[in-house]
Amino acid sequence: MKPAFAVGAVRPILCALLCAAGLPALAAGQPPLIVVEDHGGTSALPYYQALDLPPRRDQPGPPRISAPPSGGKTFSEADMLPVRSERLSPGDEPRRVIQAPGLTPVFLIGDDERSRAWLLERKAALTEISAIGLVVNVGSAEALAGLRKLAPELTLSPVSGDDLAQRLGLRHYPVLITTSGIEQ
Repeated sequence: MKPAFAVGAVRPILCALLCAAGLPALAAGQPPLIVVEDHGGTSALPYYQALDLPPRRDQPGPPRISAPPSGGKTFSEADMLPVRSERLSPGDEPRRVIQAPGLTPVFLIGDDERSRAWLLERKAALTEISAIGLVVNVGSAEALAGLRKLAPELTLSPVSGDDLAQRLGLRHYPVLITTSGIEQ
């Protein structure tokens, strides 16, 4: 793979930039820059974005995103239902160690007997660690309300678990995900 700049072309560019900046003394007598390796111009931007750095003062903020008008209609949680997670089903999920420092404890359940029994058995421990519940398979507002009655002190939100399942390699629920592991 050829470098983005030929080695000989770098020095004139560097000298021109330094001279234009009023730094002719620095440009004179400098050895030519050598391109050690070039991977074809792959951007490093995703690595910087993952760091979630604050924006520089001279950098414009992110573009504003406007939502289309709703026509005066208000939306409720029931409008999000039913929720179906194609990648997840009730079953046995092996316990494993993960490293997710700073993660708020999260648990995944569905509207099924196994999830209800798991929730009732662990609700005190889930409350103690302030775990957030994601209901990844639920058909109606009534079914979601029934789950909430089992553990009114916990937050239960209907949400597709497919992305989380893919990222963590999950296939089954109910599970608890903490900073150090995944367990049933």
